Amino acid sequence: MAPKSDPSRRPWQDIAQEAQGYRDETIARLSPPAPQAPAVLPKDVMKLPQQLFKQDILAITELLPEELVSSLAAGHLSAVAVTSAFLQRAALSQGLTNCLTELLHERALQRAKELDAYFEKHKRPIGPLHGLPISVKEHIGFQGLRCTTGYVSHWEVVSKEDGHILQVLHATGAVFHCRTTVPQTMMHLETDSNLYGVTTNPYNRDLTAGGSSGGEGALVALRGSCLGIGSDVGGSIRSPAANCGVYGLKPTAFRLPTDGWGYMMAGADTVETVLGPLSTSLEGLEIFMKAIIDSEPWLTEPALIPMPWRTYSVPHDRPLRIGVLWHDGIVRPHPPITRALRTITESLKKHNIEVVNFPPYLHDEAWAILSSLYYPDGGEADAEDIAKSREPWRPLSEWIIKENPCVKKLTVGELAYWFEEREAYRKEYALHWNKYGIDALLCPVGPGVAPKHNTAKYWSYTSQWNLLDYPGLVFPVCTVDKEADKWDDDGKVLSGLDEEHRKLWDPEEFHGVPVGLQLVGRRFEDEKILGILEHVKGFIGSHMNLS
Repeated sequence: MAPKSDPSRRPWQDIAQEAQGYRDETIARLSPPAPQAPAVLPKDVMKLPQQLFKQDILAITELLPEELVSSLAAGHLSAVAVTSAFLQRAALSQGLTNCLTELLHERALQRAKELDAYFEKHKRPIGPLHGLPISVKEHIGFQGLRCTTGYVSHWEVVSKEDGHILQVLHATGAVFHCRTTVPQTMMHLETDSNLYGVTTNPYNRDLTAGGSSGGEGALVALRGSCLGIGSDVGGSIRSPAANCGVYGLKPTAFRLPTDGWGYMMAGADTVETVLGPLSTSLEGLEIFMKAIIDSEPWLTEPALIPMPWRTYSVPHDRPLRIGVLWHDGIVRPHPPITRALRTITESLKKHNIEVVNFPPYLHDEAWAILSSLYYPDGGEADAEDIAKSREPWRPLSEWIIKENPCVKKLTVGELAYWFEEREAYRKEYALHWNKYGIDALLCPVGPGVAPKHNTAKYWSYTSQWNLLDYPGLVFPVCTVDKEADKWDDDGKVLSGLDEEHRKLWDPEEFHGVPVGLQLVGRRFEDEKILGILEHVKGFIGSHMNLS
């Protein structure tokens, strides 16, 4: 690691150059070296890995997590071969989308060798994730490694221990092969920082990969990882998953470990932040969740709910009842989102699933409550961390903190008021859900597909479920078709925000990029929404080529 320095005495540009140099050095040490990305990149870089890698690398990295786990457990693939292949593909993914902060190839290969030696000696895997490479969002602590959470002033912050979730996954046999980019403040649906620059969408580099787990979204889409760890307090797992055409799960709070991460948002416990997986497959999400929960992490992290993993089976005595939220009453989704909703609901109806139109319930009030609770210190801590290095504010940092009328320094009484509002809203929404008697809710992930850079300013299709602490599961459906995707309403806008977001629809620019949807359940129904999607995915299908 580079020698320590005093960030307050150095230009922020020098620290950013050091950060990028350190990242590039970790990639340059890879042997054999990964293929170089072309000097001039096309807009869509998704097909470049197939053109640049030999078949041996592609054969491994195109496998889904469940296929890898099975092959590793049977001894058909070695941990070293799998790890080496994903290190190569992760390194190329960085050149294509700027999605990494660090390649962990020495420690990853050392771990893989240990796992292969164990398998050779005992003729069995060490645990359920034996040899599976997993990528990790940068703010989750690794002992002895930097943890910046997107701030230049945190460049010299070094984690004293591995995050609890990493400890648990290590015990199951996982191999951590790289760390991925995060935005300044960790509070963007975009991934951009002054340390590393902008992470781009692999389907269209003029669009965002999403945030704040955008490095994970881009990397998983490019198969530089088949399973990665993100975090979510307003949409930060689900936005990148939808934008990049992969699967993502925001679990219910207090099911997965959260000890040992770097997260600067003062008073963050006012809105529960969760860790969760992004994956190339639906089964990958369940493998991740089950492996962690089966380890009983609540025995060492008492805040966690001692709830075992419960396999869900769809009812046989009645049809499934799925609600559909066509819009939230504030911003109408763009045409491809509505088309995806229609496509799925038509398939559900054909297979004896009851589909119910689910009206929104005061989603504007939900945002007022949530955005008041995000920064009970009025954003002071974030402003101080930005000021320490004199780095400039990124546009979406300014938007969420400086331009948000709900961000105010709260007195104890004001904080208590917003807590009361939160709990009252949660109760009212539970009664609203009961009224329609649905098993799960199908809804948009955002007002559109992957937005153009610095335009992702509408969180409510994801943050709504953070306020309620409902689990949300994102899955790919199709891609934008500029010929098929047309406005079919009368042009009547729902609000001023709707008018603004309507103008962001650009069929030419968005053509061919992924369209994802979200399946939401009630608190602690994580297994249920995974089980329902597993049940229906065979007949709803996916019109995306994810490879």
